[in-house]
Amino acid sequence: MLCRITDLRYKEVINVRDGTCLGYVSDIEVDTVTAKVISIIIYGKCKLFGLFFREEDIIIHWCDIEVIGEDTILVNMRPEFREHRGGGRKNGFFSWLNG
Repeated sequence: MLCRITDLRYKEVINVRDGTCLGYVSDIEVDTVTAKVISIIIYGKCKLFGLFFREEDIIIHWCDIEVIGEDTILVNMRPEFREHRGGGRKNGFFSWLNG
């Protein structure tokens, strides 16, 4: 199956260890030297209507991906070791105040 980067954006990411829905793919990280996908990123959910801040982003390394299907991506990762990044106020309504 061939898949474009834009197609990944509409796929739901599910953790097979506990069956939780982590969200939808928002972005990917690519190593420009080796031209390999390093990880997929799920942006944190908005809080307070998305005006002030959002939860931290979830980073899923490529090695944790089990299956990429038609509608879903199944990942195998322990919830307590989920890597987070970003989020917070940087993408909120008042982000321009911090420069």
